[in-house]
Amino acid sequence: MTTELRRLRNYIGGEFKDAADGRTTEVVNPATGEVYATAPLSGQADVDAAMAAAAAAFPGWRDTTPAERQKALLKIADAFEARADELVAAESENTGKPLGLTASEELPPMVDQIRFFAGAARLLEGRSAGEYMEGMTSIIRREPVGVCAQVAPWNYPMMMAVWKFAPAIAAGNTVVLKPSDTTPASTVLMAEIIDSVLPKGVFNVICGDRDTGKAMVEHSTPAMASITGSVRAGMQVAESASKDVKRVHLELGGKAPVVVFEDADIAKAVEDIAVAGYFNAGQDCTAATRVLVHESIHDEFVAALAKAAADTKTGQPDDEDVLYGPLNNPNQLKQVAGFIERLPAHAKVEAGGHQVGEKGYFYAPTVVSGLKQDDEIIQNEVFGPVITVQSFANEGQALEYANGVEFALASSVWTKDHGRAMRMSKNLDFGCVWINTHIPLVAEMPHGGFKKSGYGKDLSAYGFEDYTRIKHVMTSLDG
Repeated sequence: MTTELRRLRNYIGGEFKDAADGRTTEVVNPATGEVYATAPLSGQADVDAAMAAAAAAFPGWRDTTPAERQKALLKIADAFEARADELVAAESENTGKPLGLTASEELPPMVDQIRFFAGAARLLEGRSAGEYMEGMTSIIRREPVGVCAQVAPWNYPMMMAVWKFAPAIAAGNTVVLKPSDTTPASTVLMAEIIDSVLPKGVFNVICGDRDTGKAMVEHSTPAMASITGSVRAGMQVAESASKDVKRVHLELGGKAPVVVFEDADIAKAVEDIAVAGYFNAGQDCTAATRVLVHESIHDEFVAALAKAAADTKTGQPDDEDVLYGPLNNPNQLKQVAGFIERLPAHAKVEAGGHQVGEKGYFYAPTVVSGLKQDDEIIQNEVFGPVITVQSFANEGQALEYANGVEFALASSVWTKDHGRAMRMSKNLDFGCVWINTHIPLVAEMPHGGFKKSGYGKDLSAYGFEDYTRIKHVMTSLDG
């Protein structure tokens, strides 16, 4: 007996539709490795239709008042909260994430972030009007940029969708959003929920692969392209968008240094770093994956971290004792395993380093020590449950190692010395520096990096302003 596959569809102009040419892709539950749904493999005709719907809806949505946009977003937040169990189930089936942690650690921040942007809609800021030239009054207007083409990743499908559409819609833009081809289910469910709130065409979802995303970015309609993804994908988006000078918003890879000084509380640091490194199977651009430890406490720290890894559990979504689920797909499992297989002779696997089970794409919590700064696993993003450990001799060397990668998204410093913490936070070349913690995010504060981690901010008023443009209006006082 065969189980009928769930059929996901695009959401364009307020209607759910198959791909125009009927093509589909299979959607796999990574906890089982089994196909459970199909999704449209959208082509140019679908992209054209979604862009046309968003463009047609833009003038009306642009001209709504901030209060109206706030009210709509608050309704969406309430609706997500009311259907939390459905959203969590969809996200878990699509990603293999633990049900309990998804319900407690992801859905509440998502709802809060939507409510934050609902409030931000009514707090646009600009310089005060004034006579900067005799006989002339100048006014600053902040306006929505227009249609936004947005591409979300597979590591946090629901939350990253919120980070995309909430600020864009709050600012008066319309959206065409593409989820990853491996994780479309929760985004399509979001569209179903949002359908009763927003005018047709304000929010559109099209499923597809990288070619679909490329067609979106290259389309002549969007004024802005926003992507959360790999450095390679970000570079391609920036190149494509440059052809017609689109705005680009990029949140790309990370390789977060976690700098632990000799006066740190080792027990607390190990506990928190293990959670921040292994949560979501390490599939997080801000994950605490690259630990730098003062040489005087190196051996003690490594032993404690290896024990924490051994005590960390991965498994099926309904197991309440697991910290994380599977890697997202077979290619990601192969990538993570490849880093361990290619380790240099001087590296030592202190814990893990192997696949778990025969079903699904699970990988053991792993600790690797004995590494050098130019090792592949130090320089490149693993995006899996792997924490590396290096030792340093002094503050200067710690800073050199920390900054010595091409990524610059997030970092943390662990010390009781306030002056040292302030010096490090000043000199670490990363978009975020946590002190004696790692990975907490709040809606009010910006998230975004430098260097190959991209540019533009998510969350906060800064993220909201990224979806606006500034216009100067000057009027003569003579009438």
